[in-house]
Amino acid sequence: MNYETVQNELRRQPRSWLITGVAGFIGSNLLERLLKLNQTVIGMDNFATGYKHNLDEVLAGVSIEQAGRFSFVEGDLLDLGNCRACCRGVDIVLHQAALGSVPRSINDPIATNRSNVDGFLHMLVAAKEMKVKRFVYAASSSTYGSHPELPKVEDRIGRPLSPYAVTKYTNELYAGVFSLVYGFPCIGLRYFNVFGPRQDPDGAYAAVIPRWFAGMLQGEPVHIYGDGETSRDFCYVDNAVQANLLAACVSRPEAVGQVYNIAFGQRTTLNQLFYLIRDLVTRENPEAAGTEPVYLDFRPGDVRHSLANISKAMAFLGYAPSHSVRDGLTGAVDWYISRV
Repeated sequence: MNYETVQNELRRQPRSWLITGVAGFIGSNLLERLLKLNQTVIGMDNFATGYKHNLDEVLAGVSIEQAGRFSFVEGDLLDLGNCRACCRGVDIVLHQAALGSVPRSINDPIATNRSNVDGFLHMLVAAKEMKVKRFVYAASSSTYGSHPELPKVEDRIGRPLSPYAVTKYTNELYAGVFSLVYGFPCIGLRYFNVFGPRQDPDGAYAAVIPRWFAGMLQGEPVHIYGDGETSRDFCYVDNAVQANLLAACVSRPEAVGQVYNIAFGQRTTLNQLFYLIRDLVTRENPEAAGTEPVYLDFRPGDVRHSLANISKAMAFLGYAPSHSVRDGLTGAVDWYISRV
């Protein structure tokens, strides 16, 4: 079943969804797509890393009728009763809530563990008890850790290199146990460096792409940790949204209880990324044409290279990423510019 078929099916037979972390970057993009497909959505967020303006932007871009299908709960994953209440009557959970960032986890491993492990387990328990039909959760490419093989294949991982990586791998272990012991239908999506509109350019743990856009547009220094030859498999957010909906609706029994790489399947160095962004920014701000990166020391816990083998997701879910890095940057540039 391909993505277009899934979307048509949802239009014909709407379902009830819960998105955790709905005010965040990926969560708000999922909300936008589901509302435009006339789905009923409950969203939960504690605004630790999400923003009300993300929700306002989504609701302003859909019809009044579609906006009326959304209800928001300001709550925390650490409140099990709240998780149960949000899962009641829900068909599908898209669990996106987490404290992201490797540096954050190194600075505060306890907070990261509390949110990403305790909170995850609460959602699993609540969803199982409320008889949710499918639990799709955000896993992470950080799980591959020290394993040197490229491209990354789902069943070969190394040692975790950060507390954040430990928490995300623990999520996979818990989901696997719930599938095995309780027969609870879980699917994990190992995101590889997702980027796009509503990704926060501010704060100590901002992702590299929105931070570089903001820096170049404002004439501020743009920093690269290391020599710039560190590489990532950057994945535009529309690809991640597609993967979530495919995972939520896939009917093949063998596709459930699995973890999948979600990426574009192409490696881009930080140096290459810098010049792609600079070319786009120069159209708006010609003075950015002469901008050069400022190189700093490598950061502890960072993986040197990352590249996904996405053949499993393609075969089992029908995943077919629609946006390359260049496509995604071009599609998102107006949003980044409008926010500076």
